[in-house]
Amino acid sequence: MRAIPGLTRAWHLITALVAATALIVQLVLVMRGINVLVVNGHIPPLSTRVIRFFSYFTVQSNILVAGTAASLALRPDRDGRVWRVFRLAALFGISVTFVTYVTLLRPVVDLHGVSQLTDIGLHYVAPLMTVIGWVLCGPRPRIDEHTLMLSLIWPVAYVGYSLAHGAASDWYPYPFVDVTRLGYRTALRNGLGLTVLLVGVGALFMYVDHRMSPTPSVRRRRR
Repeated sequence: MRAIPGLTRAWHLITALVAATALIVQLVLVMRGINVLVVNGHIPPLSTRVIRFFSYFTVQSNILVAGTAASLALRPDRDGRVWRVFRLAALFGISVTFVTYVTLLRPVVDLHGVSQLTDIGLHYVAPLMTVIGWVLCGPRPRIDEHTLMLSLIWPVAYVGYSLAHGAASDWYPYPFVDVTRLGYRTALRNGLGLTVLLVGVGALFMYVDHRMSPTPSVRRRRR
């Protein structure tokens, strides 16, 4: 399908706005201690709540989505080695966020009101818009083996950070890496499984990137 410049820019812009708006609203709720990161009625200190908010893989994935989508809204044929790494990380990060949330986390989450709306934005709308936008608008080709390897630095570092942060604070962002309940062997195995899943999804994006037709430049050239 041939990308239409105006629609391409609009799609990426809406994607960025959905992710950014949901992140900002959720952060405000966290800072106000409303319904988010409140356990058994206990509200941790503000600094702790903010650190924990940015410790979620979902949040980091949506930050990558908002940033890369905004850059594509400004210049839909954007390229560059560093940008490619961030874009691929956003793609597989938000995809795994969607899959993990739907299969593992949704049954244990009980949110209402505005918190529920931001939850839908972060876990459903932003992931679907990101992947659909990549399929329809690209830009392609942008993914090679070197880009894939570099993009995996983030998830590997994330697993290490989550375990280290949990050891220091006794708080873990997700139950499947909760060393307190699972022990280090199971938590590390789950972290490795998550990393393997991310590698697989990233490799799938690379395969599709190579198989689909290149997207034409949608920048208007000056004559």
